[in-house]
Amino acid sequence: MISDSDIDGAVAILRSGGLVAFPTETVYGLGADASSADGVGRIYAAKGRPADHPVIVHVADAVQVANWASDIPEAAHRLARRLWPGPLTLVLRRARGVGDFVTGGQDTVAVRVPSHPVAQQLLRRFGGGIAAPSANRFGRVSATTAAHVREEFGPAVGCVLDGGAADVGIESTIVDLSGGKPRLLRPGAITAQAIEDAAGEPLGAVDLHAPRAPGTLAAHYAPGTPLVLAEGDLVRELAASLARQGKKVAALAFSQARPLDPGLVWIAAARDAAQYAHDLYANLRRLDAAGCDMLIVERPPQAPEWAAVNDRLARAAAGASPADDV
Repeated sequence: MISDSDIDGAVAILRSGGLVAFPTETVYGLGADASSADGVGRIYAAKGRPADHPVIVHVADAVQVANWASDIPEAAHRLARRLWPGPLTLVLRRARGVGDFVTGGQDTVAVRVPSHPVAQQLLRRFGGGIAAPSANRFGRVSATTAAHVREEFGPAVGCVLDGGAADVGIESTIVDLSGGKPRLLRPGAITAQAIEDAAGEPLGAVDLHAPRAPGTLAAHYAPGTPLVLAEGDLVRELAASLARQGKKVAALAFSQARPLDPGLVWIAAARDAAQYAHDLYANLRRLDAAGCDMLIVERPPQAPEWAAVNDRLARAAAGASPADDV
């Protein structure tokens, strides 16, 4: 249970330029005062995050967006009315005075209004924007519990507000509105169809001129153990082949029937897309901690409701290769 004194302590740390880890409905964030170059710099240092990779500014309500963004199009207002608070990030033209240290040097800023009650308590008590990327080392598996944050950073982050497991389990949907027409930069729990319905117009195409957005590098969300994606009928075959080579293998698959191969760690995944997303990072962390030579993940269905999960798994597989040293 988070008390008022816990929130007051976290606010004091933020105002002094320190870091606070806190829950959102998506994943846990590693937060600092978004107006403080020193505070945000501590996020980058703790995560090992490249300086040109922007962070998301979290605010308590849509009214505060005007402190961070300018030239806000009507589509952004429609999305905010329909989908905030919630797991949606909007990329907008940045307001005058917003520092390069939150925008990655771009002329756009990413903002969102989280729905988690602890995040809301913290933001309302703080009164300003909190820059908060996911509370994990850069490029690695995001944290969905307070325990994950502590495992990742230890005493380097002195204040971790424990709000239980994140409800959604994967990062927010990111929509670019800096050019007026909405463009989907990162899929999330809010689907492309839901964005189009709320915005009242179709999504535009993403091109090379789209702003850089958090979590959209080809290699991201990766465990330390090499990870491969395999079609359902090949998971057992690949696991058995690696076992015969003396490899210890971990698998995340839809089948409830665990093969009897020695040295195999097996997690049966949820068949519901939302539940799968909720469990994904906790499952990847559990498999990564098993000390295996290879993680095999059964490729989920290629359906719209699975778009965000497939996005995260593709980036995790690209990031968790034997040559990866991020």
